[in-house]
Amino acid sequence: MRERVVVAGAGIIGSVIVRQILAERPGAEIIAIDRDLVGSGASRRSAGLHFPVGRTERVRAMTEMSERYYQALAARDPSLPIYPVAMHAVAFGTAAEAAWRNFIKAGPIETSPACRRAAMGQPVGASVWSVPGCHYTDVATLAGRLVRDFRSMISLLEGVAVASIQEETGAAVLVLSTGETLRADRLILAPGPRVNAPAWRALVAPLGIRIKKIIALHLDAPADKADAAVVFPEEDAFLLPLQYRGHWLFSYTCLDWDVDPDAPQPGVNRQNLDEAQKVLRRYAPELVEKLRSGRVFCDAYSPSREPIVATVGASGRIIFAGAANGSGYRLAPAIAAETLRLLDN
Repeated sequence: MRERVVVAGAGIIGSVIVRQILAERPGAEIIAIDRDLVGSGASRRSAGLHFPVGRTERVRAMTEMSERYYQALAARDPSLPIYPVAMHAVAFGTAAEAAWRNFIKAGPIETSPACRRAAMGQPVGASVWSVPGCHYTDVATLAGRLVRDFRSMISLLEGVAVASIQEETGAAVLVLSTGETLRADRLILAPGPRVNAPAWRALVAPLGIRIKKIIALHLDAPADKADAAVVFPEEDAFLLPLQYRGHWLFSYTCLDWDVDPDAPQPGVNRQNLDEAQKVLRRYAPELVEKLRSGRVFCDAYSPSREPIVATVGASGRIIFAGAANGSGYRLAPAIAAETLRLLDN
């Protein structure tokens, strides 16, 4: 009999995992399940920025692997929404040197003005350097394109939730919201921020994952191909020209923890604007008043701030893949590669 692999979650991480299973385990029967449409949830709201940075050796290596993966995807199909973008990093004082070490293949720190296309000169006392190997994407559209290409080779259940999971001898047994029961030889959980869903909450709880709110504000300024992204390593923030949407995005670090991804999102509030404007004012005060709206969502964060790819439960048949700490798109190919290695064990 064919090995049956069920992937719960069809965001960017789940979609890439399915793609890689098809490539590396062509005899497997694959069933992908998502409570919404492919690429919804955090993938739909993600900035989709890839840049070669990592605060640990493992994350740096994962970033390099993902960079090669996306380059190959774009070369194979230039119509995919993968857009190369120049990037500058800006940091002050001694923090600049510490931040620079986290960047892969970064050139030497420069002192000349940069970021002019963002209406931003070099802040007084700041170092600016260029970061090669960057791009961004429309994550939801990319996930949809990937799934479209392999949809006929798998069973895809959209708008279907997993109601419960039981581990039995020789299988993980899923009961779906439709009443259908599935027996899986291997089950991969790629739920994005929904790590506390009742079906797998007990399985995932030992991993210590927490859910954090993410705020990305829309900056009302036109964006075109010549614009460069700007990252602020000290603040864990960045400016990104979203050419395909016709405006800029400003992502900053919101520190609202333990949020419920299924609760109605109230939208951008005054506190969010004040927090974002405070960060941006340090670097580009002339842009502050252009922040007026944006997107509110959340993601799963691990205790170590490294993604988690690990076996959960007692049977050894269930793998959790995620907790990418706001970098699901950037690290999805590397997370998929680690997942495939666990499947082979």
